[in-house]
Amino acid sequence: MLRDLSVGRRVAEEEAGELGAYFVETDQFRRILRGDIDIVFGPKGAGKSAIYASIIARTDLLFDRGITLVAGELPRGAPAFGDILDDPPTSEAEFVGMWKVYILSLVSEVLDDYDVSSHEAKLVRRELEAAGLVRPPSGLRGLVRRVRDYVHHLLEPEAIEAGVTLDAATGMPSGLSGRIVLGEPSASQRDSGVWSVDDLLAKADRALAVEGVSLWVLFDRLDVAFADSKQLEANALRSLFRVYLDTMVLSQIRLKVFLRTDIWRAITVGGFREPSHVTRSVTIEWSESSLLNLTVRRLLNNPALTAYTNTIPEWVLADAHRQRDWFDRLVPDQIDSGKNPRTFEWILGRVRDGAGVLAPREVIHVLEQAREKQLESLERGEPEPEDSMIFNRSAFRDALPEVSRVRLEQTLYAEVPDLKPYIERLQGEKTNENVESRALDMA
Repeated sequence: MLRDLSVGRRVAEEEAGELGAYFVETDQFRRILRGDIDIVFGPKGAGKSAIYASIIARTDLLFDRGITLVAGELPRGAPAFGDILDDPPTSEAEFVGMWKVYILSLVSEVLDDYDVSSHEAKLVRRELEAAGLVRPPSGLRGLVRRVRDYVHHLLEPEAIEAGVTLDAATGMPSGLSGRIVLGEPSASQRDSGVWSVDDLLAKADRALAVEGVSLWVLFDRLDVAFADSKQLEANALRSLFRVYLDTMVLSQIRLKVFLRTDIWRAITVGGFREPSHVTRSVTIEWSESSLLNLTVRRLLNNPALTAYTNTIPEWVLADAHRQRDWFDRLVPDQIDSGKNPRTFEWILGRVRDGAGVLAPREVIHVLEQAREKQLESLERGEPEPEDSMIFNRSAFRDALPEVSRVRLEQTLYAEVPDLKPYIERLQGEKTNENVESRALDMA
């Protein structure tokens, strides 16, 4: 039974096929599906990508409601925006232009897919093609590079080549064939067929409205896309939220952004003055009871375990007390004897971060590691757990070092590499530390 047992993967992108079996449609999630929520905040490992994957899984349902989804970032693999790190936009203004042109290109693809033949749709497509701003065979990554180069040349025409000249009518580099500009064109520029990106977004929006189509442009994994530079990340995301606020005037085009709470705090502290205007948002938070429910749902998704415990999953899930009782049957009453917490609270105490935040990712990891350690114990011929338990105390104790190592190396060292030498000085020290105890030790 333990060999077949699975609590799921720590990372939502790796379990998209299984996620529907135990994903809970909360009120928050239903509000997102209704279109009431645009921005989903949450700490790392809280389940933002699980919500993203669950939205994608409902593509057909949303399509029936006249909503089309398009990914603004690749859900897996190397991020589409990773290629610009070597030569990034040099200002927030350049980033704003880049986001708008990029989104316009994605919207134009949808108009093309729907074979929208209105004058405004054709004009948008024609101008993007003339500017070379349609998706190349290399996909989103290639499109990001094209957009980045185009906007960079608009703002810094001398970057194209020495001796470049500007078109007298449009003010654009003569080497560029497109007529899309970032600011409002002058009357003479309009007469010459120059359009602002905002004009074209508005035209694309009206073309979608005529067809009765709403378009959601989804952005996830942005923390991965700009992870190598905090300054670049701050510029990119502040600019994206400014674009989000600018596009609120559109009726059919909606940006949907999934972002870590700590990154949102960092970019607002760094000079974003409009956070109070971002009202269509929700923050994912996990209580102890909601984490217990998630854990039980994942365990109940194992037929071998429900047969072993002679359990009807629907009966257990119908009552919170039954969920607790059923979980407690599987584990020791306590990991550490004496006046110590029960097993589930012991797990939460070991994965709660310094800010007191709990996230599903580490709870899942503890249980998966405990499964592996229990299997190793049985394979060595050691005694099976007593009664209906599937884990011994030692399985949880032995699981913890690996969970800690992954958290340390893949989260702490990855997020704050400059602090690695100081963190390493805690090796071999007490589990619980505070400022006072560390100050005494340093002295």
